[in-house]
Amino acid sequence: MGIKYAVSNPTNTFVRPSGYSFPTGLSAILSSNTSTDYLVVAGGGAGGGGWTGGGGGAGGYLTGTTPLSVSTAYTVTVGGGGSGPGGNGSNSSISGTGLSTITSIGGGGGITDNSGSNGNNGGSGGGGGYNSGAGGTAVSGQGNNGGTGSGWDGGAQTVTGGGGGGAGAAGTNGVFSNAGDGGVGLASSISGTSTYYAGGGGGGGAAGTPNSSPGGLGGGGAGGVGSSVAGTAGTTNTGGGGGGYGKNPGTGSSGGSGIVIVRYSGSQTATGGSSISPSAAPGYTVHTFTGPGTFTTNSNYGLSITGYSVN
Repeated sequence: MGIKYAVSNPTNTFVRPSGYSFPTGLSAILSSNTSTDYLVVAGGGAGGGGWTGGGGGAGGYLTGTTPLSVSTAYTVTVGGGGSGPGGNGSNSSISGTGLSTITSIGGGGGITDNSGSNGNNGGSGGGGGYNSGAGGTAVSGQGNNGGTGSGWDGGAQTVTGGGGGGAGAAGTNGVFSNAGDGGVGLASSISGTSTYYAGGGGGGGAAGTPNSSPGGLGGGGAGGVGSSVAGTAGTTNTGGGGGGYGKNPGTGSSGGSGIVIVRYSGSQTATGGSSISPSAAPGYTVHTFTGPGTFTTNSNYGLSITGYSVN
């Protein structure tokens, strides 16, 4: 009897999986599923310098599912973290033929020790400066706003910067003697392990500020303490914002670089990435990009055996 295959792809034909031999008297029934999971995190913004720098905002965070085509190359860009003081992070993206480009926007830098000045806009906004400088504005759907800097204390040196925004929450506002905390990031299990990404950086404080301000969970750098401690940088490949400086002069801590992760069901049918793991997430193959590269699907992409038909 004839054989009918449950298969669908752009050419209405199928390619037998590489290296697979059908048992005698049987043929495989194949199905096609090119749905692909992705996580795209941009580089985090740098913390502000001076002696009350605002925390850097986290890089934009996007995750979802999209169909990809077989035998197609997709360009992957991974954004770098912003340089201090107060530089914005760079964008991360996936683009290619037939795909609506997926772009996460770099995090906004924290303001550098300016009375009443606002943090930079970005994927998440950077923290504002003392004398009630507003936090930067986030890109809708990618992050949250930065926190406002403290008021002016008349020269008592207890002024502080606001925390940078994170993917999961806004940065908190700075108050006298306590700088703003960076906003929390968001957890993703796309790699097979639950990991937080895109936390905001903590704000810095002036000489009379005794407390540090933690960075957001997800790689954000902690803010500096008073006039003697620098903030910490955002963690690499998390998109975390850098901590604001708590010393003068201070250059501001760098933001963390971003990351792109692509995952599809079944065995490996694509190439590209800093690492490829067929077992990190059971039932999936995971491609992780920590720098620029190309994700290329082959002619078997998305094909799987769902049963057999008798010849």
